Amino acid sequence: MPTLGIAVTLAAAESSDASKRWWTHVQVLAADNMEGRDTGSEGYRRAARYVVEQFERAGLKPAGANGYYQSVPLRALHADKSVVELLTGDVRKPLRMNQQITLTPRFGLAPEIKAGLVFAGYAASEADLDGLDLKSKIVIIFSGTPPGSANTPRADSAAQRVRMLAKAGAAGVLSIDNPRAIEPPKWPVAYAKTVAIEGAARAPSAEPFLTMRLNPVDADQLLKRAGHSLAEILELWAAAKPLPHFALPDTLFVTPHVEEEKLTSDNIVAVLPGSDPALSNEYVVVSAHLDGYGIGEPVNGDRIYNGAMDDAACVANLIELAADLHRLGKRFKRSLLFAVFTGEEKGLLGSNYFIAHPTVPKERLAADINLDYLRPIFPLKILTTLGLDESTLGDSVRKVAAGMGIKIQNDDEPERGLFRRSDQFNFIRNGVPGVAFIFGYEKGSREEATYRKWYADRYHRPSDDVNQPVDFAAAAKFQDFFSKLVEAVAEAPDRPKFLLH
Repeated sequence: MPTLGIAVTLAAAESSDASKRWWTHVQVLAADNMEGRDTGSEGYRRAARYVVEQFERAGLKPAGANGYYQSVPLRALHADKSVVELLTGDVRKPLRMNQQITLTPRFGLAPEIKAGLVFAGYAASEADLDGLDLKSKIVIIFSGTPPGSANTPRADSAAQRVRMLAKAGAAGVLSIDNPRAIEPPKWPVAYAKTVAIEGAARAPSAEPFLTMRLNPVDADQLLKRAGHSLAEILELWAAAKPLPHFALPDTLFVTPHVEEEKLTSDNIVAVLPGSDPALSNEYVVVSAHLDGYGIGEPVNGDRIYNGAMDDAACVANLIELAADLHRLGKRFKRSLLFAVFTGEEKGLLGSNYFIAHPTVPKERLAADINLDYLRPIFPLKILTTLGLDESTLGDSVRKVAAGMGIKIQNDDEPERGLFRRSDQFNFIRNGVPGVAFIFGYEKGSREEATYRKWYADRYHRPSDDVNQPVDFAAAAKFQDFFSKLVEAVAEAPDRPKFLLH
């Protein structure tokens, strides 16, 4: 029997080997030749073939509609060739698409739109628009809600605002991003594109209404010509005070150019059959998304949005779980369903399609353990768990974490809407308990600073590539946690249940 010192050394070596194997998969999936794995692209198809090869090597069985694949029919609308110009006096100034302004592509837009501008604050409700003449105007709004507001973002809030402004007779909406938000939107925008499941009720062109976003840097110049400033707006926002309403002296010319593209992109679905005669017909889903942003607007000269951490690293976690179980010859009482989704970055499309067209009976889906928000860039001491108190899955999470010295906490930034922004949400809203995880930190700590900087510099950026710093010990520790959690759920006598609130 080895001494304690030798045992620790062996464990460390095994952990290091596991991290190296994991990172090898990340390097393949996030390589430049995968071209950012945009939904439906050739780069995505190459990455999908690699994942299938790894699943085959690990002995997983096909569980898609066509072998390992489930084809998702999609429609994409592109508006990158649209033209937006600002008329100030006699000066006509073009705004650079995706750098200064972006336009949501929709069918049915007028071939040319010329409209005056009105700033309407938050435009959060019809009462907020009282006294404003919005007829045939483009309404400028400040995105988000005041700090401390009870109105956390909803999936349909943007659509509701569009309907409200359209009802008021507006020609369109131009939102100014909040640069002080916890997670401010990124500029430049990768591209002006929307994707939807073919035939879906909420298609990209559901409302022929002009919807645009303006870079805050350019917004300041626009507001100053009306005697206001972005600094003034931000000060009122920070104090949770009402925002002013005013007309602007400028006119906006918009020439929408919308192109349609029909495409398909595959989910990958594989199964490790369970060992228990009674429980093997239940499935614990382990999921991650394979798609990224592809090739888009350049940032520091780089146009490939490699998506190493988001989400190649999490797909690599699934590959390593399958490989580890194969090496050990290990199966659990319940079956494991490995689901690698497409179109997550376009609105959770792959998981939405899967839950509507499951390749195994939907009632046999016991749980979803989803991997997306993981960023192993500092030691793993805390895991923020999305869906923690939604179901008894939270009990399993806490129990496994306690045995590893990991603190479990709820999401303390619900205004970011992370619970709704990843694939576990489609399972939860369709009656399947689910969880997802974020590397957590203490407020004001060095880890928080590292986390914030990563989101500012790399999130949905070409710099989320294989050249960034990685804490391999943290990655290995999470993989150990993930494996133990999967085992606990798959071996439990009872499947997870939702909690009553």
